[in-house]
Amino acid sequence: MVPPKPPVTPPTPPAQPASQPTSPWPLTDLRVVSGDLELRYLDDPLLFQLAELAGDGIHEPEQMPFNFPWSRGEPSEIARSVLTFQWGARSRITPKEWTVELAVVRDGEVLGVQGMVGRDFAVTGALETGSWLGLRHQGAGVGTRMRLMILHLAFEGLGAQVATTAAWEDNAASNAVTRKIGYQPNGRDVLAREDAATVSLRYLLDRAAWDSRPEALRPEVTLHGVDGVRGLLGLDAQP
Repeated sequence: MVPPKPPVTPPTPPAQPASQPTSPWPLTDLRVVSGDLELRYLDDPLLFQLAELAGDGIHEPEQMPFNFPWSRGEPSEIARSVLTFQWGARSRITPKEWTVELAVVRDGEVLGVQGMVGRDFAVTGALETGSWLGLRHQGAGVGTRMRLMILHLAFEGLGAQVATTAAWEDNAASNAVTRKIGYQPNGRDVLAREDAATVSLRYLLDRAAWDSRPEALRPEVTLHGVDGVRGLLGLDAQP
């Protein structure tokens, strides 16, 4: 008598990988990398480095690159101004209006900050950029590189159509970077700066000008964590 064959046990299907949890604050995953330079979310360890850097000096005493003179005072006062501004900016990010501030980092050292501001960005596609570098890191080409990196994030990552910026007329370094990248003049304002009437120059860079910039202004840039940020800002998953 032939013994019955044992039942065939079907193979166990491979386990499906667990889905990655969505970060409640996707900005922590955002990184913009170009060569040895990186733009990274300002978590508290980086923020305290940034505050200390500001206390060491951002500009010469006779200069004032900012609309509000927060960079004057004792180092501890300047550092506190940086901390309170950045903590406040974090708490006010909504799809309607946001300020995203990123640390400029090289070899683990914070060199400055590069930010962008959007109001109704999902509708208009327009944002504004602003930045500063610690005094000891200026004059070495970092300002141009970090501006190109934030613009790459804006245009290629977030789908911006227009980027604007402004600088005081006597801020030669900032104006030079802006013109070099290809922004076009967009008007001028006479504003009060430390109780004196001062000219502020406005600039605009649209998508067509960004796409037609010369090869020398096209460094390799890699974006990380952009989809989560797009969701936070009320945008579609892809630009």
